[in-house]
Amino acid sequence: MTDLLLVEDDETQREALSFLLGREGYEVRTAVDGYAALAEFEAAEPELILLDLMIPAVPGTEVCRRIRLTSDVPIIMLTAKSDEADIVLGLELGADDYVTKPYSTLELLARCRRVLRRQRSAVGGGLGSPDDVGAVIEVSGVRLDPERHRVWVDGAEVVMPLREFSLLEELMTHAGRVLTRSQLLERVWGADFYGDAKTLDVHVRRVRSRIESDPANPSRLVTLRGLGYRFEEF
Repeated sequence: MTDLLLVEDDETQREALSFLLGREGYEVRTAVDGYAALAEFEAAEPELILLDLMIPAVPGTEVCRRIRLTSDVPIIMLTAKSDEADIVLGLELGADDYVTKPYSTLELLARCRRVLRRQRSAVGGGLGSPDDVGAVIEVSGVRLDPERHRVWVDGAEVVMPLREFSLLEELMTHAGRVLTRSQLLERVWGADFYGDAKTLDVHVRRVRSRIESDPANPSRLVTLRGLGYRFEEF
């Protein structure tokens, strides 16, 4: 049974979601504000977090930031905000996905299953050293180990959350080829992705911040205007 943390201050929505998720086989823990969310996270180490951005005490974006300092647990933001800047901020801070209220319960459940599937696939290989034998990809000074979910840039290991890792893996697997925005969204987020395509741009910026010496002038992950993105070989 999957241990899930639901952070939602609205009692009606919290109870309804808890019932729905419990019926789907999740072990649901709840928190009503940011302090409680961080305490529950430390105590329970959940496998998935559904995080409302508009919560008391500590904002959801700050909760996300603090969790990302120590963990790559999948985080799906729940937000009633239509302001794109708030969604982008959450993604920049490390959230894996978002659902805008009011949302379809089928959509929410599909997203939960998808991020969990990707997380379990990414961490299934355990830990190891850069020299371990495995399906390692090496391109242009970047070394990526899909089985162990580890990345090294010019010999130094960098920490990369699940969604960024999946995006980088897809680009490196097809190094030298242009991947369109729609191809990347389908392969990394899934064919049933309902979100805004700007989600991809946010994640590309985050990947660049980790693998480029000058993210504003990237040499590895480049944009082909009107076409898509390409991971350069050199």
